[in-house]
Amino acid sequence: MNFKRLYEIQQVLDQRILEEHGLTREETFPKKLLALQVELCELANETRCFKYWSRKGSAPQPKVLEEYVDALHFVLGLGLDLGYRDVAIPQTQRFAANGDADVNADRNTALTAQFQTLLTHCVALATPSPDTYAMLFSELLALGGRLGFTPDDIEAAYLAKNKKNHLRQTEGY
Repeated sequence: MNFKRLYEIQQVLDQRILEEHGLTREETFPKKLLALQVELCELANETRCFKYWSRKGSAPQPKVLEEYVDALHFVLGLGLDLGYRDVAIPQTQRFAANGDADVNADRNTALTAQFQTLLTHCVALATPSPDTYAMLFSELLALGGRLGFTPDDIEAAYLAKNKKNHLRQTEGY
């Protein structure tokens, strides 16, 4: 995944939104941080990893991937807001999806813990530091792997959603 390219693309969208709405990065930062938390919760909802009371499985992978890249948009935007685009993101371990029921139960437990960790990093980022941002981004990438997405899947979905977000701005979303 070409992070430099993704930051550049995100910069264009963010700058457009700021200019068209007469806003500054400083005033949108807390809202963007909350938006990331909401997107992570929407993603968790689509995975259904925490729904111990339900037998229904995860949403289809394309829907989960779209929610995932919504979160990625905000992580990239927060990095731009904070001037952290050059912060080194630690390597993450990738996890493959598995259809076995017992493995899925373990996967759901692991996903639930991972979402909690991501949300904790979001809260910590309210007092920004490069290390906290790097851990947040790293954990998001690890989540993508755990969800079964490749870097190419993520980048392609990000580009498609970015295009959709520009269209939404044009249409007055």
